[in-house]
Amino acid sequence: MLKNVAAVLLDGVHPFELGVVCEVFGIDRSDEGLPVYDFAVVSAEGPALGTHCGFTVHTPHGLERLEEADLIAVPAGDTYATREYPEEMLDALRRAVGRGARVLSVCSGVFVLAAAGLLDGRRCAVHWHHAEQLARRFPRVEVEPDVLYVDEDPVITSAGTAAGIDACLHLVRKEQGPEVANKIARRMVVPPHRDGGQAQYIERPLPKGPCDTVGEVLTWMEANLDQEVTVDQLAARAHMAPRTFARRFQQETGTTPYRWILRQRVLLAQELLERTDETVDAIAGQTGFGTAAALRHHFVGVLGTTPQAYRRAFRGPRAA
Repeated sequence: MLKNVAAVLLDGVHPFELGVVCEVFGIDRSDEGLPVYDFAVVSAEGPALGTHCGFTVHTPHGLERLEEADLIAVPAGDTYATREYPEEMLDALRRAVGRGARVLSVCSGVFVLAAAGLLDGRRCAVHWHHAEQLARRFPRVEVEPDVLYVDEDPVITSAGTAAGIDACLHLVRKEQGPEVANKIARRMVVPPHRDGGQAQYIERPLPKGPCDTVGEVLTWMEANLDQEVTVDQLAARAHMAPRTFARRFQQETGTTPYRWILRQRVLLAQELLERTDETVDAIAGQTGFGTAAALRHHFVGVLGTTPQAYRRAFRGPRAA
């Protein structure tokens, strides 16, 4: 049962992501018949931690508090994606999973779980801004760059900011039923359920880090999204054998050539829907989908919504 919850922090923690965990698990709602969690905020770096907003968080709890937790949450923090982490913290996370506890990350907190080795061979979610960096830094992790959260029990990862709410409520729903999760959501005035596979709204283009061997090919692909290409053709451009190219592409981008170009085409379609009055047919041609039907099919598959609905969301009903 989910009874004992701890949020473990490093210096530079983001208050909102910490607040998400505190709001779901740290409030006594027993007057409504809801479960009360034994909740604690834990510091991995001393009793006082700075936040990226300039104020300080004080807590009496050190890493020993993690030993009794059923769930350990790792909220996001400033420089979490690039810094090193205390080995004592990583050991505590490994021990927790080893004894049957769950761990949950919000946004860049996923880098801590990856550093502990808890995501090796597992799928994970992360804010789209960090997806390529996570894939490069931890190549054994299968990064899902465009979903809200991923449940690879006992490891749950979520994308940026509000997606942490979705992941926390998902876990409550899973452990204690939809009625409990829905009541907590109602108190928080948030949607009671967004599926983990629902897409993030991603700005185009995805941030690129250094790609030592496929960088030039990526540039060409992005400039020629309206063209049909095969892995063999891309490999020839990179002067590699197809298998070598596919392996290097996966290592340096965290995804396959097909998924990369499909995502870039959808991202370009999003941009055109937001800032132009082009028809869906015209956008389909410019983005390499060919037909409006093909664009709708892939748009719904990636984002979970239609091009027309997306345009309404970003430009209002008159634009659609």
